[in-house]
Amino acid sequence: MTLAADMPVRPDSIFRQNLRNFGHNRLAVGSAIVVVLFLLMAIFAPLVAPHDPNETDLFRRLQPPGWVEGGEWSYLLGCDGLGRDILSRIIYGTRISIFIGAAVILVATTIGILAGLASGYLRGWVDIVISRLVDILLGFPYLIFAIGLMAMMGPGLFNIILALAYKEWVIPCRVVRGETLVTRELEYVEAARALGASRGHIMLREILPNILSPVIVVATIRMAHVIILEASLSFLGLGVQPPTASWGSMVADGRAFILEAWWVSTFPGLAILLLVLAINVASQGLRDAFDPRFHE
Repeated sequence: MTLAADMPVRPDSIFRQNLRNFGHNRLAVGSAIVVVLFLLMAIFAPLVAPHDPNETDLFRRLQPPGWVEGGEWSYLLGCDGLGRDILSRIIYGTRISIFIGAAVILVATTIGILAGLASGYLRGWVDIVISRLVDILLGFPYLIFAIGLMAMMGPGLFNIILALAYKEWVIPCRVVRGETLVTRELEYVEAARALGASRGHIMLREILPNILSPVIVVATIRMAHVIILEASLSFLGLGVQPPTASWGSMVADGRAFILEAWWVSTFPGLAILLLVLAINVASQGLRDAFDPRFHE
């Protein structure tokens, strides 16, 4: 018998096992590929877009898609009320939706993690203050809350990120708090506490790495919600301002002639639907793969 045969087989890490479980879900993998394609389209928008998204041509006003009579294949999805290429504006609008979604989730998740760790581990008055603040913010409808903040701060890219992150952090905060309440009682945390480790070390080095999986899953799910909220604010004229391409504002631009030029609102709306649906399905696959409570 060889030495290699006597050596124990090293088990796969939990992360690799979860990743393998995710790979078995073909629908989730396909949705993840769609999300990646949108991301690549946003990064390489200047190379992918066939025209300048802000270039107007009134001679092409409301020109139909290429396969419809009167359309041109060089303007595949047609033109809007100012003669701008809809496909190019959808491609550039992907940048706005993904950037705002990622920025809001990054800011909100960071704040939520810190607040949830402090609330779940320190307990006492810290837990009471943070929990009551979370309850108050959850009592306001999200969209109405964001509309009120945007009305006070004014439209703009930076303001919309602040308005959406202002309440979004409560979701990861509650998740982290619940996981921290369970993890703080485990043996390795007790051992670190007995060895004299500081509170900051225990929260950031002992607890946080072991609760990241559900946080990542929740952040992925919430990104789709943030994209819808951004599109809603832009639809109402409170988001990114013209001439910057935004899916929500593009849908709003086509309201006046939805019957005679259906393509102006339809294609941006389909882009929102496809991206949000892909993120939701991929995030559900991540949840099933990375959350042990959903394993058989």
